[in-house]
Amino acid sequence: MTSETPGTPATPATPDVPASALRTLARDREARLLLLAVTVSGLGSSALFLVAGVWVKDLTGSDALAALCGLALWLPSLTGPWLGALADLLPRRGLLVGLQVATALLLLPLLAWADGPGGVWLLLAVLVLYGASGVIEDAAQSALVATALDPRALGSFNGLRMTANEGMKLLAPLAGAGVYTLWGGPRVVLVDACTFLVAALVYARVRARVAAPPLRRAAPRFLPRVPAPRRLVLAAGAAMALSGTASASGYGLMAAMGLPAAWLGVTSAAQGAGSVVSGLCAGALLGRLGPARTTALGLALWAAGAALHSLAHPAASLLGAPLCGLGLPLPLVAAATEVQKRAPAHLLGRAAATANTVMFAPTALGQGAGAALVTVLDPRAQFLGTSLLAAATALLVPSWGRGAGRH
Repeated sequence: MTSETPGTPATPATPDVPASALRTLARDREARLLLLAVTVSGLGSSALFLVAGVWVKDLTGSDALAALCGLALWLPSLTGPWLGALADLLPRRGLLVGLQVATALLLLPLLAWADGPGGVWLLLAVLVLYGASGVIEDAAQSALVATALDPRALGSFNGLRMTANEGMKLLAPLAGAGVYTLWGGPRVVLVDACTFLVAALVYARVRARVAAPPLRRAAPRFLPRVPAPRRLVLAAGAAMALSGTASASGYGLMAAMGLPAAWLGVTSAAQGAGSVVSGLCAGALLGRLGPARTTALGLALWAAGAALHSLAHPAASLLGAPLCGLGLPLPLVAAATEVQKRAPAHLLGRAAATANTVMFAPTALGQGAGAALVTVLDPRAQFLGTSLLAAATALLVPSWGRGAGRH
């Protein structure tokens, strides 16, 4: 056992053992419990994310109101550095358990939601609070992971967590759509609430390796003071921005290939499958290459996939999609792992939440830029341009890591 001392790293920057992610699960009880909690909670959440928009569209016929569901869920992430402070002010395991129960209760009013346009605003309000709960959960979970697992297993576990999340994105929407079609929106809400209660029971069994952080005030400015995580987090944010920009031209690319818009679902599934594989390999890659080179490799793979998409040929696109899926998670896993290793114990929650905001908020900005560019640029040029930018970033990242060692 170790104790947390303010101002010191939560764990030493110990290199990851280049072992398989599955071996990490086999030898670490806490990793198994944490991954189970992530998977169970993510199952219900991913299903609800899809169903919320469909539900509103069916009730109101409004595409604009349906789109607001996604905005309501995403908006709280902008306040991540402040919401993440709760993970530093409260015992993290207790916070996660309480948060799961509170979120399950938050969803209950939707079970009695009358089928009418007036209920849309109730749903949107619940989704904003639901998104805020997710921001706090991500911060507390990242902090708990850093204090519950062997530091050498962090990269492998973060890769497994990415695999679980991507797997849920592939399976849960189908399951949620099926439940919604057969029994309606309230039944999906009930399933989601049950997954949170199960996750609460699992979190309650996790044993942290360090004591709870002391109650103290701190501004969410830690991340910019640590060069290696800051640069890796910015690189991950750049990757997400470029991905968002490219994805905005997805429908245009399908049209350029003479394929129906529904074919985009096939390429999305192929990219998701690549992300699942990437998550399984991320820990071993971090152990062998270090975070800077792993980030560069991920950007290079994504650049290659986007370049294949720019050819606007069905076969090339089907090959490019899994390459994009293989590449995109690597910068995210590398950055998250470095933040967990280098952040002071009493700032883990804020550092993780700030990193998540910097990494994922650019996705929306990229999508907005892509939506504007698609009116003036051929989709093939848009994919090629983002590919070149990703390749240039990949060349720069290894030099950013010099002077700080491999990690």
